Amino acid sequence: MKLLLSILSVALIFGCEPNKTQPAESDQENSYPTIGKIIKLDERLEQYIDPDTPIEIIAEGFDWSEGPLWVADGDYLLFSDVPQNTIHRWIEADGLSTYLTPSGYTSDEPRGGETGSNGLILDPQGRLVLCQHGDRRMARMNAPLRDPKPDFTTLTDNYEGKKYNSPNDANYHSSGQLYFTDPPYGLEKNMADPKKEIDFQGVYRLDLDGKVHLVSANVTRPNGVAFSPDEKTMYVTSSDPQLPHIYAYDVASDGSTSNERLFFDAKHLMVDGAKGLPDGIKVLHDGTILSTAPGGVLFLTAEGEHLGTVSSGEPTSNVAVDDQEEYLYATSDMYVIRAKLK
Repeated sequence: MKLLLSILSVALIFGCEPNKTQPAESDQENSYPTIGKIIKLDERLEQYIDPDTPIEIIAEGFDWSEGPLWVADGDYLLFSDVPQNTIHRWIEADGLSTYLTPSGYTSDEPRGGETGSNGLILDPQGRLVLCQHGDRRMARMNAPLRDPKPDFTTLTDNYEGKKYNSPNDANYHSSGQLYFTDPPYGLEKNMADPKKEIDFQGVYRLDLDGKVHLVSANVTRPNGVAFSPDEKTMYVTSSDPQLPHIYAYDVASDGSTSNERLFFDAKHLMVDGAKGLPDGIKVLHDGTILSTAPGGVLFLTAEGEHLGTVSSGEPTSNVAVDDQEEYLYATSDMYVIRAKLK
């Protein structure tokens, strides 16, 4: 009874039906169950999404879904199930399939924790790059996207000789420099893990010559990373429940960063049972920011104004858009969801 009341309470808070079976009217080819609602806080939200747009569940049944990546060459979505050490692929016509396993931990030695890949991105040559929790490294898959294999090249696995905690999310600058975050979530005992070698949670930059630079050691739980369209600003989320922030940095032409500052404080959103924390982040072509946070996926202006939220009612880890910005995709705990953009 207590569990049932909790489920009903979440449903009421976020406006979702507990059985999540209503059909999606917007999809002419497939009918997906829907969940949650879109919360409009500012009229400008309607430039991007209709508040009546259904939030569709396109896949479900995962331990913790993460790292959505839209692949334009093939029109499909890749995403990680971190505890299951697996990447899945979703295609509109074919549905869900297993894409790659193992995805983040390749050793035969048993271990617990969140071992799989987390963030997934494409490098400038279109190759799959993975944030590997279990192997504690940034790695590139040594196989074409159409024929995936668990064969990887290490891009970087240490800073000044010390193993990373568990690289979480990443983004390439047009210069080819790779920026990534390193919270402790992939370590078996998190912050208390005896195998933790670095005494902070870093944001890093990997140069083309292989040199690693520390961008920041000040973000307590660095997570998502994204650039403004002109690449002069970098955003980093912090999934610390005490400091649920999005930070901004100025980016110089050589890739160096400066002027670390608070861009958005999500603390006020942690009310009425809202689930989630600042985690994944993407930026639309016009500079509008999509960031997960307590309550779902936030639409933020480049000035940090909160226009509205796509809310599934479940903690939402990360977000992606297709190359035409037709759909918003998000990984939301056991679900992968999408909502049509304007």
